[in-house]
Amino acid sequence: MLTDEFGREVTGVRVSLTDRCNFDCVYCHNEGLGDTRGPMDPQDDEMSTDDVVRFLEVAAEFGVDAVKFTGGEPMLRQDLEEIIERTPDSMEVSLTTNGTFLPGRAEALVDAGLERVNVSQDALDPQDFAEITKSGAYETVLEGVEAALEAGLDPVKLNMVVFEHTAGYVPEMVDHVAENDGLQLQLIEYMPELTGKPEWNIDIGRVHDWLAEQAVEIEHREMHDRRRYWVGGTANDEGGMVEIVDPVENPTFCANCHRVRVTHEGYLKGCLNRNDDLQPMGEMTRPEIRAAFREVVANRVPYYGEYMIRNDDGEWELNEKYLEVETLAD
Repeated sequence: MLTDEFGREVTGVRVSLTDRCNFDCVYCHNEGLGDTRGPMDPQDDEMSTDDVVRFLEVAAEFGVDAVKFTGGEPMLRQDLEEIIERTPDSMEVSLTTNGTFLPGRAEALVDAGLERVNVSQDALDPQDFAEITKSGAYETVLEGVEAALEAGLDPVKLNMVVFEHTAGYVPEMVDHVAENDGLQLQLIEYMPELTGKPEWNIDIGRVHDWLAEQAVEIEHREMHDRRRYWVGGTANDEGGMVEIVDPVENPTFCANCHRVRVTHEGYLKGCLNRNDDLQPMGEMTRPEIRAAFREVVANRVPYYGEYMIRNDDGEWELNEKYLEVETLAD
């Protein structure tokens, strides 16, 4: 298992299979690369099935034991079932999706080896949902969640990005997961540095405080310094759990990051918030993948607290130590 110079072991990879998406969510940052929504047809710049599998096999050599497939919308890849089936047995396989293609495919994904799924759902009202996603697929997403549960993906995590447009929907969404067996809620802090709309940001601390008042039990997870709140149940219940993912201006979160990302084009990425650390894997041969993987891990830096530091005024600014970093993707 590889460890960076800050003592952080790399135990997981997050692999973007495409930047294509049938939604156009207003907060999209496309794994930190910016909103690049394009044609829905397969693109030549996407890693092939064999490329993805070869990378995962190399990652497994380094002790990586978990992979999450993302996009764009990863289910636009018709070879997704094959990729999952060919993923090394030592890896836990999860998926983040908007849910629209789960009806009709959830069972096949489970048969292929999918173990967990996160479904993006930012509102429980069709009109509100459409305003955020620019999609009229609300009912299909609900069907997708149900299909995932029926296929045995229990619990299903609902991902909700919390910002100005959605903050008012949080209480209703919390009640929704508390009242429906098999559902959990993951509230994701809006990242203004990636989306370019800082005015949409809210104080995530207020959400923590509100949940603490509602919760019957609170758990603190070491991974990413996350907190889990059980509402309307106990820690032994799978339903009613709400977790907050709050990386913005959070040095502790960054200090506990154990994941490397892979772009759909086949670049390794050590940090979601950076694009100056992209590491190409060449022709995706095993030696090239191994060398690139070692390089990206060696150069991983906690974003907040190291790459970004507070100045005398308490504002975050780029650490001068990293001002001369070259952008490898240029």
